[in-house]
Amino acid sequence: MIMRILGEGQYEIADVHLDELNELDAAVQSAAASGDERAFAAALRALLDAVRSLGTPLPPDTLAPSDLILPDEDATLHEVQALLAGEGLIPG
Repeated sequence: MIMRILGEGQYEIADVHLDELNELDAAVQSAAASGDERAFAAALRALLDAVRSLGTPLPPDTLAPSDLILPDEDATLHEVQALLAGEGLIPG
């Protein structure tokens, strides 16, 4: 699976990591639903850090479609609330 972090680049993520990323995504979704900006910022940072550490960065000149697009670390709570579907940022 290829995940893009807006403004940063794409990462190839092995399917074996999706459960861990979904747990972190659930924390983002919970914090966004509660409107807790501090918890939201920490949860989003943890999710993006996990994508960076678990994924393999794709070269900048790679032209591959992204399976998922994640907001950048500076995204506001309100911006991400608009992106969240019933399943969060990472479906599954």
